[in-house]
Amino acid sequence: MSKFKSEQIRNIVLVGHGAVGKTTLADQMLYKAGVGTRPGSVDDGTSLLDTDDEAKQHHFSISAAMVHFEHHGMRINVIDTPGYPDFVGQVISAVCAAETALITINASAGIEANTRRTFELAGKAHLARVIVLNKLDQENIDFASVVETIQESFGANCIPLNVPCGAGAKFKGVKTTLVTGNPEQNGCVVNPALYGSAMMDAIVEADDELMERYLEGEKLESHEVLGGINKAIARGTLIPIFCTSAKSGIGVAELMDALADFALTPGELVRHATADGQDVEVLSTSDAPLVAQVFKTRIDPFVSKMSFIRVLSGTMTKDSIVKDMRTGKGIKIHQLLDVQGGQVEAVDEAHAGDVVVVAKIDEFQVGDTLVNGDRSFVLPTIEFPTPMIGLAVEPKSRNDQQKISGALHKIEEEDPTFRITRDPQTHEMVMRGMSDLHLQIVQERLHKRDKVDVVVHAPKVPYRETCAGKAEGSYRHKKQSGGSGQFAEVHLRVYSLPRDLDPETYFTRQQFESLRDFHYDKELNFAFLDCVSGGSVPNQFIPAVEKGIRDRMEKGVLAGYQIQDVAVALFFGKDHPVDSNEAAFRMAGSCCFRDVFQQAKPCLLEPVMHLEVTVPGDHVGSVTSDLNTRRGRMEGMDPLPGNMTVVQARAPLSELTTYARSLSSMTGGQGSFRTDFSHYEQVPPHEQQKIVAAAQMKHDED
Repeated sequence: MSKFKSEQIRNIVLVGHGAVGKTTLADQMLYKAGVGTRPGSVDDGTSLLDTDDEAKQHHFSISAAMVHFEHHGMRINVIDTPGYPDFVGQVISAVCAAETALITINASAGIEANTRRTFELAGKAHLARVIVLNKLDQENIDFASVVETIQESFGANCIPLNVPCGAGAKFKGVKTTLVTGNPEQNGCVVNPALYGSAMMDAIVEADDELMERYLEGEKLESHEVLGGINKAIARGTLIPIFCTSAKSGIGVAELMDALADFALTPGELVRHATADGQDVEVLSTSDAPLVAQVFKTRIDPFVSKMSFIRVLSGTMTKDSIVKDMRTGKGIKIHQLLDVQGGQVEAVDEAHAGDVVVVAKIDEFQVGDTLVNGDRSFVLPTIEFPTPMIGLAVEPKSRNDQQKISGALHKIEEEDPTFRITRDPQTHEMVMRGMSDLHLQIVQERLHKRDKVDVVVHAPKVPYRETCAGKAEGSYRHKKQSGGSGQFAEVHLRVYSLPRDLDPETYFTRQQFESLRDFHYDKELNFAFLDCVSGGSVPNQFIPAVEKGIRDRMEKGVLAGYQIQDVAVALFFGKDHPVDSNEAAFRMAGSCCFRDVFQQAKPCLLEPVMHLEVTVPGDHVGSVTSDLNTRRGRMEGMDPLPGNMTVVQARAPLSELTTYARSLSSMTGGQGSFRTDFSHYEQVPPHEQQKIVAAAQMKHDED
């Protein structure tokens, strides 16, 4: 890798909607660069970029894959990413490793849901953007109309740098739009000169000197125009459109030439880091101190854990020690690997601009900043969307019990949009992903790679229980079975407790009679009040009463859910000099709380989520109507570029379990959403009756 200087490296990320031909395009570029004797194929499983068994089976990319080739003296690293939004985490991390994004569009289908998202992702990361209009050999394509749609959605600076010669099955080549006068069209579907003027305007806009000379009518030299294209792409005044048919290879050679000539070098994209609280620029030079970032993890059955690292500054060598800024630990790099799809080759060093793999280092995680020496550089955190779709998961057989946790955590390491949690309330292991398809692929990977089979079902909604009133009562626990028995009597008051209180000012003798002490749990908004007078309950047994109450709160009373927002006062009791012990008072506390809670107007609480739904403007009505049927409350709308709208709303979690599928159906796959927990609020009475009845039925069956 050391034979290429930083300015000779081009890091490209292929993005776009699913089935637009990104992987086929990468395979075709490899073939034209002399890698392989024929182009790889997604359809027959010979693509160099489909390294996962699941990708070969489904015939679409599931994770980002990297290949490289040499062209015109440049090393071009290509990171191919999945096109389905279900695997957007792979796109987000890959974008961090590149300077130029190739946004690939199916000329027949036009702009699709994930086209917009990936275009915006690349723009947010300040990457140079290039549009590839692929599949121009399909029938019934109106090239001029497609370009017009692209310009309406992404801006007038999206201008064809070449146009197709021939349409459909007669598509036989491309012709540049960098022409003057009125040249022969040579079968082009539009006159190349049609875009020439707009192209020149975009080029000179990025260079004040060129603009001045151009406006004065001076003719620019060809080398000035070509140099101006690079600057215009870098500054975003030009987003060139290239025409291709990846399957036949038409237009691919011209695209490769353009990547070598115009794609950004590592030093042309300014990156920043934080050092000692200050914002600093990361210099893309090999002689600078090392700054690198882990942007992808892959668990390979043969090579073990593989960490993909982008070297942003300095040089990384094998057997060197780097500091992981997340942990602060020094880690020795035993081996560096150059990756070509599923193949690896050992290398001695990697310089600024290079992408390299380090194997068998478990400490590295996606997003980690790596430095050398005593540097304190920290690169910006890679932000991933929160996975919204959850499935409770359990092993299919006893043999899988031991392996399931480790296997799921391996996938969690590989995929930043996959989470595995154990719900402390429902006691379920829940895996969360971006969609049903995402979780289906996870199950297939568990079966094939880790030999673990699982059973999945919808997770329980974590309802909570509380009370809306006040009550008091007593309970006597008495048990005699030969020898020493058990005896305890407790008297409790149960109160509804408001949230966001200050415990020091709220729990006073003026408010709670005979208050001696209290314990407050902020997370559950629960208070245990010691209001015992006259020693009716010995001090050594009072903690046992609180433990019994907490036991019952965890089990629930109404429907088996955690209880919160209550205060419980112990104000009287009785003991026996021989038969009283901690176990007896713990049982009495639990049973007394159960009985008194049922008299204090008990009710269920449900989690309410804040939703942010992004949809095309013409689907807003359908989305808001659907949310109303889900007991949702609209809170506002914000327009976005490209006829998109963000709908802000709140809705109960129980109504959102199937929302991902419904939104996809309503918007033709163009809608997306994210949720965050907002608060708990009381379940409507008719809904509460259903939940309590279902819980009672399950209890009776058990």
